[in-house]
Amino acid sequence: MARILVVGGVGYIGSHVVSLLMEAGHEVTVFDNLSTGLQANLFSENRLIVGDICKEIDIFSAMEGQDAVMHFAAKKAVAESMENPAKYARNNLIGTLNLLNAMDHHGVKYIVFSSSAAVYGMPDVSVVDENTPVNPINFYGFTKAEIEKCLQWYDRLCDIKFVALRYFNAVGYDMNRRSRGHEANPQNLLPIIIEVAEGKREKLKIFGDDYPTPDGTCIRDYVHVCDLAQAHLLALDKLMNGMDSQILNLGTEKGTSVKEMVTAVEEVLGKKLNVEIAPRREGDPACLIASAEKARKILGWKPQITDLHQIVKSALPEDL
Repeated sequence: MARILVVGGVGYIGSHVVSLLMEAGHEVTVFDNLSTGLQANLFSENRLIVGDICKEIDIFSAMEGQDAVMHFAAKKAVAESMENPAKYARNNLIGTLNLLNAMDHHGVKYIVFSSSAAVYGMPDVSVVDENTPVNPINFYGFTKAEIEKCLQWYDRLCDIKFVALRYFNAVGYDMNRRSRGHEANPQNLLPIIIEVAEGKREKLKIFGDDYPTPDGTCIRDYVHVCDLAQAHLLALDKLMNGMDSQILNLGTEKGTSVKEMVTAVEEVLGKKLNVEIAPRREGDPACLIASAEKARKILGWKPQITDLHQIVKSALPEDL
């Protein structure tokens, strides 16, 4: 058993990781400023520290007595990052440096970091592995790439070992409905489609249907949040048992188009949705699929929830 500080632990992915850490017998402390995370995702057994990683005193105090850190606290809206870079620099960059300095101060040597496929930008290849050049095209992706560089320096200078997990498109919710606090104002495709089905949005806009893909819409690699959570536990276990620092992709190695996702929701619900084709958005690559061979080899990780209809069902609110 280890004492784990989960920073951003009432957020979407963080709360799923917390539930698995508890099942594994770890002592979990959740650190969150509750700005976007939902207390509905907090488990009664957890100790909650309400604090902000941008405030050194908060994170230095919370770090005392911990064995390892899971770091999920980041602003993540791509468009907002381009409009308000100062907010993203402060939270994502300065906040993470505060976190690493607190770890170094208290002698905490292990961190699993929530990175993103956004670090790759618009790669020249459809299937992306960890050797694909890092070339972010938005400030959000830039902050994730810079944090990875900081982690490498803190490993070298402070002996803090890390695993940076580059997620592709996270989808779904806990299959046993332990973590059910749905995000407000979602930015990702599946929850937006579901909000259309609920009547919370008038229609779904598909941005471009003339891409060089089989149905003309963008293709992405959708990986279930429970599989992502499992990868974090595997990474933590490997780190605490002597593994060197790693940067790993997490994806299913399978592509799903926007239209295929819409059709899957319609088939599960048995109704047609209001869909409108809109112009392409700048910066959207036609196809982006992960190579997860390295995670499979190093962590022994393999996604278990890959059926599209099962993923949709896990994402639906109970009243739909």
